[in-house]
Amino acid sequence: MTATANWSYPTAIRFGRGRISEIADACAAAGINRPLLVTDRMLADLPMVKSTLALLDSAGLECGLFAEVDPNPTEINLQAGLAAYREGGHDGVIAFGGGSGLDLGKLVAFMSGQTRPIWDFEDIGDWWSRADITGIAPIIAVPTTAGTGAEVGRAGVLTNSVSHEKKIIFHPNILPRQVICDPELTLSMPPAVTAGTGLDAFAHCLEAYCSPHYHPMSHGIALEGMRLVKENLPRVYADGSDIEARAHMMAAAAMGATAFQKGLGAIHAISHPIGALYNTHHGTTNAVVMPAVVAFNRPAIEESIRRLANYLDIPGGFDGFLHYLIELNRSLNIPGNLTALGVVDPDLDVLVAAALADPSAGGNPVTLTPTNTRELLEKCLHSS
Repeated sequence: MTATANWSYPTAIRFGRGRISEIADACAAAGINRPLLVTDRMLADLPMVKSTLALLDSAGLECGLFAEVDPNPTEINLQAGLAAYREGGHDGVIAFGGGSGLDLGKLVAFMSGQTRPIWDFEDIGDWWSRADITGIAPIIAVPTTAGTGAEVGRAGVLTNSVSHEKKIIFHPNILPRQVICDPELTLSMPPAVTAGTGLDAFAHCLEAYCSPHYHPMSHGIALEGMRLVKENLPRVYADGSDIEARAHMMAAAAMGATAFQKGLGAIHAISHPIGALYNTHHGTTNAVVMPAVVAFNRPAIEESIRRLANYLDIPGGFDGFLHYLIELNRSLNIPGNLTALGVVDPDLDVLVAAALADPSAGGNPVTLTPTNTRELLEKCLHSS
């Protein structure tokens, strides 16, 4: 490890119950007069979207609505969103929803003034520098789940509909200018979504904590984020109306995405291709593979996990923490392995190659190779 790094941290966040009422003011702060609200199909007809549109209308803002967003968005969704953005003469985006709505909304704003294809901006080297920064529209993010943390991220995940690969599109200006984190918007999440998104936040914090890269600010945020999930995810799973616990989970989600500037690892390197090929829920997939990945990384992280277990009041050091993860998954009705999740008879050659090519692979504490990645995938498929 060398104590040399480049750091940057998130944006303006309006956090608290009822703060969706400030949506018009957030538009003004971001310089948006004609926003396009991008969300997924399931949310489009819900009261939270209708009331948000009403708030914008009452403030004299002409807001369009685009909801053709798949659970794992593709470039087809992106092209449709860009068409709606341009036809409506919009000058900014309100990305509204869970990870899919947030990611696609951010990418619509990012691509609104670009001339190159979206895949030219994949998170490889300095490909982000190819973008015309004057062609990136301002973004407001409004999360309605507590997991992905995409509201404070500088990237969007997009599935290539031809190759069925998940690609990470990165640019510093994809970071939203204004974020509204209102825990009231998460009250309608059903238990399964609450569990999957909450464990996504935990996976973000855990992988950031275990990453070998030097970023002590991220390290500390990841540690506290895991404490918030440990104490509050069981509460909201048992009682979705627990607004205090919902707020803590919303904070943990933003903390996880802030922390993973330090790096991600094999959990995400595996879950990205699984999600792209099998259309599984991202957070739930992370949860399913998390215990096997932690065990796989033991030679490099045992002492760090011992300290983490002490902080979280989990007895038994590394083994106690691993047992905690397994029991937490069981208590939240997470499938025990990828086969139980619906990944049946996969092409392991394809999955291994995709995992190794994923940008997250480079942050894993144990170097991933074709041989050990195949062994890890076998355990994720069949172990319980």
